[in-house]
Amino acid sequence: MKFVLLDRIVSLEPERSIVTRKSLSLAEEYLADHFPTFPVMPGVLMLEAMVQSAAWLVRATTDFGASMVVLEEARSVTYKSFVSPGQTLELRLSATSIGPRGSEFRGVGLCGPREAVKAQLRLRHYNLAEQSPELAPLDRALVQRARATFELLGGPAAMSAPAEAGRA
Repeated sequence: MKFVLLDRIVSLEPERSIVTRKSLSLAEEYLADHFPTFPVMPGVLMLEAMVQSAAWLVRATTDFGASMVVLEEARSVTYKSFVSPGQTLELRLSATSIGPRGSEFRGVGLCGPREAVKAQLRLRHYNLAEQSPELAPLDRALVQRARATFELLGGPAAMSAPAEAGRA
């Protein structure tokens, strides 16, 4: 993950659901090129924020068992409204399945009461050492970095938040 498109994990119920938020500011670098006179979050980045949210749910559910959690397929993706600077995109994802090698989710991104994006996602999870055993140290470093980022995003606190706060 080269960049983090989430500001906060609001609530997380392992094996079930996650709610995250991204507050869009005019300082986002990509807004300078994405419709300079009408800056909005690109749809592909809304989708990537959903993928990142789902990946945090996978990591929390599997106790960070895989160093790599990647998008395998996005289906039924619909974009319904824009997210502009000063607005917050709230992402709500529900797991339909989380297994050792893959997972599936349904998600929606809301901007206030309006639906901005909706999709079904399939993720794949694995360790690099499965293909090349000499990459095991890299797996450990990636998992360590993911744990630190999870902490910064408020993941541990979100896991102990009341379940009602994050119904996906």
